[in-house]
Amino acid sequence: MKKLALLVTAVLIFAVMVTGCKKKAPELSEVSVIKIGVFEPMTGPNASGGELEVEGIKLANELFPEVLGKKIELVIADNKSDKVEAANAAERLVNKEQVTAIIGSWGSSLSMAAGPIIKGKVPAVACSATNPLVTKGNDWYFRVCFLDPFQGQVMATYAVNNLNAKTACVIQEISNDYSVGLAKFFMDSFKKLTKNDKSILAKPFSYNTGDNDFTAQVTTIAQLKPDVIFAPGNYTESALIIKQARDQGIKIAFLGGDTWETDPFLEVGKKSVEGATFSTFFTSEVAMNKTSEAFLKAYRDKYKKDPAAVTALGYDSYLVVRAAIEKAGSLDGQKIRDEIAKTKNFEGAAGNITLDENGDAVKDAVIKIVKDGKFKYLTTVKP
Repeated sequence: MKKLALLVTAVLIFAVMVTGCKKKAPELSEVSVIKIGVFEPMTGPNASGGELEVEGIKLANELFPEVLGKKIELVIADNKSDKVEAANAAERLVNKEQVTAIIGSWGSSLSMAAGPIIKGKVPAVACSATNPLVTKGNDWYFRVCFLDPFQGQVMATYAVNNLNAKTACVIQEISNDYSVGLAKFFMDSFKKLTKNDKSILAKPFSYNTGDNDFTAQVTTIAQLKPDVIFAPGNYTESALIIKQARDQGIKIAFLGGDTWETDPFLEVGKKSVEGATFSTFFTSEVAMNKTSEAFLKAYRDKYKKDPAAVTALGYDSYLVVRAAIEKAGSLDGQKIRDEIAKTKNFEGAAGNITLDENGDAVKDAVIKIVKDGKFKYLTTVKP
């Protein structure tokens, strides 16, 4: 019995070792297609954002369907707008589907949940995940968008220079890492620009994802009478906050971040969100280069409308991953990761992409405003 127990133990240890070992990448001659994982929220409260990114990824796949003489197959995994489900989806892509690379996710928290799973195994490129923690300490995760410290600075500068704001209040989605991070960066920049540590009139007002009653927050803010309100968060909740504020007769300017640029923001907020101003990554009103022109034409031909900024970033993420696979000449994850890290002056639909030592893109920011029920371009801000 003792020998049998030792034998069983040895077998179990061996099994764990084998399971934990990184599998060798297949040779090109061994595969019929090259799989790229698409890791996005297709259901749940972030679904509209995920769908917009997937539109861009699919369009790029239609225009550039092959690499290294092989067809590229997109494997879409729904992370369901949930951190736990995000980890599960990433695990399926890495271990079950054995994808060569991953694109996504809309929502920094969801990308961060996948980080430990992809690290050292499969390189990933986020389209619009702006929280610094997505790539910090993980040299297998990259992004083609700017970061929240820059975005927060852009909107604080706009508030001070364009709206002559001297005071502000902040409403943050406390369960959303993106919202909490961007709120902090805005506050830090606003205090610095106003040269007044008390220019943020109170601690950030908080709510949870899925909340729909913001009466308490907007009532208190109305009493404080700030010059502007910064409310970075998911599009649905943000639109409801603005609507409920307007219903109370509050006319204070609302500022936000890139998550606002979705149709549900307009549909939920309706006339209440007129004048809402936010930072984003791209505008269809000004073609940035030849790749941008080609993307805009292809998208308009297919969808009969203008693309959202994150759709352009989805398109760019696919191009960056495809180019890295081509340069690597291999399906080896390490080689592809290394080629992504070398990305420099890569022409994308949303502008040229150069990745820094942290895997982050140095990009311009675009400011838009809601006017006549549509997102309208205001200006471009360089780093």
